[in-house]
Amino acid sequence: MTTHLHITSWVLALVLLGLSTWFYRFGKQKQGKITHMVLRLDYLLILYSGGSLLGGYFGGDTSGYMIELIVKVISGLWVIYAMEMILIRSNKQHGTRSGWIQFWIAIVLALVLGFGRLPFGILP
Repeated sequence: MTTHLHITSWVLALVLLGLSTWFYRFGKQKQGKITHMVLRLDYLLILYSGGSLLGGYFGGDTSGYMIELIVKVISGLWVIYAMEMILIRSNKQHGTRSGWIQFWIAIVLALVLGFGRLPFGILP
């Protein structure tokens, strides 16, 4: 249940990131600010469900995955940071290239670890 909540919340976050970026790019500051605030609320859901998954890892015998788990947590937080950096700089009409580079590196790392390497992932 928690895995599905976590996946749903970050898919929603990606949709909200796209909407907010689009609004800011085309000068619709009010709509961009609203979707940005909803995205910030979604961050709380992502952190809650991710913390619940983290607690599940500590409750089981996953000592062999501890370093990968720490890297996954850091990369998940890095994704949230990069999303915020992209949207804040978009709102101020500054360049967002470094934010997008960081976002793609962090999200690929988080997805590979989350789906492929850690035991609660979907892929074997």
